[in-house]
Amino acid sequence: MLIGPYVNGMAVVIGGLVGAFLGTRLPERIRSALPLTFGLCSMGLGIMLIVKVKYMPAVVLAMVIGAMLGELFFVEKGIGKAAGYTRGIVDKFLPPAQGLTHQEFMDKFVAIVVLFCASGTGIFGAMHEGMTGDPSILYIKTVLDLFTSAIFATILGYAVVVIAIPQLAIQLALATLAAFILPMTTPDMMLDFSAAGGLIMLATGLRICGIKLFPVANMLPGLFLIMPFSFLWATYIA
Repeated sequence: MLIGPYVNGMAVVIGGLVGAFLGTRLPERIRSALPLTFGLCSMGLGIMLIVKVKYMPAVVLAMVIGAMLGELFFVEKGIGKAAGYTRGIVDKFLPPAQGLTHQEFMDKFVAIVVLFCASGTGIFGAMHEGMTGDPSILYIKTVLDLFTSAIFATILGYAVVVIAIPQLAIQLALATLAAFILPMTTPDMMLDFSAAGGLIMLATGLRICGIKLFPVANMLPGLFLIMPFSFLWATYIA
């Protein structure tokens, strides 16, 4: 029985509810400083994953083509529309977030959707539990997500809570399919997959810190391309 995805989802819900309730009660210096710390941690973890890459040309090719597909199919715009729709529904029933323009809300919301739902830790952790039954990696992510969701909810309000829904769906799907996916992968393919996720996490950290607003959601299709690209590169070129 899968446990990690549900525990991780509950952490996002609890953290989001507590953070949104505290809101402006939490000192401004904490609400401003901690997202920068989370962004820095995201960049650090991203770099740690990138340096383990096996076939960097395959990763670059997958990410470039993936970003092109994301731009062609307006992935980030679609997530932004869904975020705006979600915010409208949530604000009807719960106190809305104050002090943010619509664009500021979208920039931060899209960034944390990627951070929660497409992190290398979450993806690998879900696949690991699906294959071995060990949820320890997702437990580590749970601790981080509890505090991360609480801090971002002080800024974005109760809309952060709904991120638990796609996160849970993605982790359950990956854990369920892991038995079919992992036997077809090699250690090198997993390293390249983690490196691609690391690039996205690095871009997400830069976005959270306000350094550069990368279209991180449009980069996500690269995650679906990297494993076959890595296999093809190792088989025919390397």
